[in-house]
Amino acid sequence: SEHLQQARIPSGSQEKVSVPDSGPEMADSQVAVVPVVTSKLSVKAPEFYPSGYNQNFADSSFEDEYDGYLTLAEYVQDFLNHLAEQPGCFETEIEQFAETVNGWVTADETLQELVELIYQQATSVPNFSYMGARLCNYLSHHLTISSQSGSFRQLLLQRCQTEYENRDEAAKGDETAQTQFHAFVLFLAELYLNLEIKGTKGQVTRAEVLQEGLWELLNVLFSNPVDNNLMCAVKLLKLTGSVLEDAWKEKGKNDMEEMIQRIENVVLDANCSRYVKHMLMKVVELRSSNWGRVHETSPHTKATPENDPNYFMNEPTFYTSDGVPFTAADPDYQEKYQELLEREDLFPDYEENGMALSGPGDQYFNDLDNKMDPEIEEAYEKFCLESEHKRKQ
Repeated sequence: SEHLQQARIPSGSQEKVSVPDSGPEMADSQVAVVPVVTSKLSVKAPEFYPSGYNQNFADSSFEDEYDGYLTLAEYVQDFLNHLAEQPGCFETEIEQFAETVNGWVTADETLQELVELIYQQATSVPNFSYMGARLCNYLSHHLTISSQSGSFRQLLLQRCQTEYENRDEAAKGDETAQTQFHAFVLFLAELYLNLEIKGTKGQVTRAEVLQEGLWELLNVLFSNPVDNNLMCAVKLLKLTGSVLEDAWKEKGKNDMEEMIQRIENVVLDANCSRYVKHMLMKVVELRSSNWGRVHETSPHTKATPENDPNYFMNEPTFYTSDGVPFTAADPDYQEKYQELLEREDLFPDYEENGMALSGPGDQYFNDLDNKMDPEIEEAYEKFCLESEHKRKQ
């Protein structure tokens, strides 16, 4: 305790600490002063501000959610880029975005600008067509502005109509024109799947005009059977084929059969690459399997071998003593399986409650000693010596 009291630093002397000299004679006490480092970084450095943020508004009196953005385009484009980088934040941030846009979009011009920004993002940024369609669906139900030129959904469909009217020229154009056209086609497909139209009685349906447009776009793509157009048709059918066929069947149409026939004709006659023909045939196979959909049994009816043909599909296969395979589908399955259990004692050393029956004197436990194989022991000793030698170096 005396040593602790002597070593204790009295109050007010934390800045200076006496350190005894290690030499033969005690020298004067040395004073260690800790220098104070002042950072030259500023909290207002431009690196700390997000892209599109205007520092001149940092100390302004605006209290709106879009404070710091000069225009609607800056705010919307920043949010779209954010969604492209982090699509998982859609659910948590879309409500706030819609509220902010409602406060900003007050005229026809700004609503048109909003539609154009989302359309360009959905057709120019890879893999953003799905997220753009979800965004369009949400805004079509939550934007409160009622402009003279139409609602958000009406302006969006008008913008798509402008691109749709140039479909023939785009499908026959150069590579750049075709790329833009294909991006539009896939975005329209996502809109058809995600844009919800609420009826007068509250029922939710899909946009009928988009269904008709996709049929025409498929015809244009197959009428110009170059590789790029055909691959776009493959993507479109894989994305919307099941939904389109169901909708056509409800109307009593056989349009999908006609489309499959066109695919088969293209495979036989068109001068496309072998890979594209292979992908087209894959679409035909996908459709023949009902677009990969599996119809489950009714939830009110328990699956049995009588009402479910796939009841024994995933059952394991066993073998009798003669090597004859059998499964649970065999009529004498129980008898064969019991014979298998009697022939092979799968767990001889354990009771049903998991307690081990073997004792320390059993041969099984005698083999589990701690001695290593001589070769392994020699290698282990060599490894230890080499490790010690490297450590000393």
